Amino acid sequence: MDARSERIAVPLAVDLDGTLIATDLLWESLFLVIRKNPLWLFMLPYWLWQGKARLKCEIAERIEFDPAALPYRETLLARLREDREAGRRIVLATASPRRLAEKIAEHVGLFDHVICTDPECNMASDTKRQTLTGLFGDGGFDYAGNGHADIPVFDAARRAIVVAPDRHAAGWHALHGGELIAAPKRSLATLARMLRVHQWVKNALIFVPMILAHEYFNVALILDCLLAFVAFSTAASAIYILNDFFDLANDRRHATKRNRPFASGALSIPFGIGAMVVLLCISLAAAFFLPPVFGAVLCLYLAATTAYSIGVKRMLLLDVLLLAGLYTLRIIAGCAATGIAVSFWLLAFSIFFFLSLALVKRYVELRSTVLPEGERIAGRGYRMEDQEILAQAGMAAAFSSALVLALYIDSSPTAQLYNSPWLLWPLSPIVLYLTMRIWILARRDEMHDDPIVFIIRDWRSQLVSGFGAALLFAAGI
Repeated sequence: MDARSERIAVPLAVDLDGTLIATDLLWESLFLVIRKNPLWLFMLPYWLWQGKARLKCEIAERIEFDPAALPYRETLLARLREDREAGRRIVLATASPRRLAEKIAEHVGLFDHVICTDPECNMASDTKRQTLTGLFGDGGFDYAGNGHADIPVFDAARRAIVVAPDRHAAGWHALHGGELIAAPKRSLATLARMLRVHQWVKNALIFVPMILAHEYFNVALILDCLLAFVAFSTAASAIYILNDFFDLANDRRHATKRNRPFASGALSIPFGIGAMVVLLCISLAAAFFLPPVFGAVLCLYLAATTAYSIGVKRMLLLDVLLLAGLYTLRIIAGCAATGIAVSFWLLAFSIFFFLSLALVKRYVELRSTVLPEGERIAGRGYRMEDQEILAQAGMAAAFSSALVLALYIDSSPTAQLYNSPWLLWPLSPIVLYLTMRIWILARRDEMHDDPIVFIIRDWRSQLVSGFGAALLFAAGI
């Protein structure tokens, strides 16, 4: 009997989480159930007290998921198809609950049998080993796995297929050998996408109060703003990771968001949770060196962004109002960090300006989605027929921001702050140019970025914004 025939004659048991799919269903299910109803969070300790198997099954009964959208290991799938066509018996052996495991097995269509977790039995580690050896005998099967819990099964298998191993499985493979299907290594680009480093530029709004107060060369205030920037940027990255966890299902149905690190399986959820903890620790450490009021603003930002990730993003209009408020909160954070008084004019301008940009973001999402009339876009509270009202509201908010700016330029505080206030008058049409151009491009389907990111990357917007900044500086000289 040749090597291939010998291989086909032995059943192959395949692990699910981290092996067949590049994710962990328990973590995914946990975020799905919390997103569906945050109150289930309080039931988790009770279910866990009854055992991990009970926890998995209780969560699985309360969620809906699409097995076709999961990130499968295509190299392993190709191997399984080849073996199946040759007549090999293939078994799905997973610690995931039956309701999820059987759906995936049905979708894949390669398994003869499913061994999985039931409410009274967590099919992992030694339990999985005993079940497989009871069915096939010690050394009577091959096994594909990826992690620490799979090591007892590797020891009992005739041959191990180590897939995208964690450090424990990699260590076992180094000692015992076997087939290895490696996963791509984490790159700096992947980590940057996880952190969404390009979004940190939004936190430059923290410097706005200092600039408008003409404290350009105050080293102490600059350092305070830099600390505040670090605190907000790391906090924002932590919440972006949390947002990705709650949005996994929707991201996988999106043309570009499916490539995000967690949706694609390039990074694991436990790795992301560890990164969140580190980022929040850095954020709080930076906030420690700033006034307590800044810490309060930072906590408000964390609470608001968490609420947005869990539920507000799916609420009609409340989502864009909260987004606009979060931009304004960054300006308030700049005031809190430096002790500069909050300006009514600045807050009024920012709320209208950023409301317009938040509305254009939703408008672009609707324009890029094809849905039947009356059906809401995935993960949002908007329908296709809402496009016109969003555009009208967005343009109205843009003109309101320009009007507030014009009224500020003509106010008495401006005359006291600026030696040449007449130089500020072009700022109002500059704001109108920026916002109207964004809306026109959005209507033409020529804008696909976040509006803030678009302004930063677009050379025309950079040129006009630079001219406005020069006028602002010259007016204060």
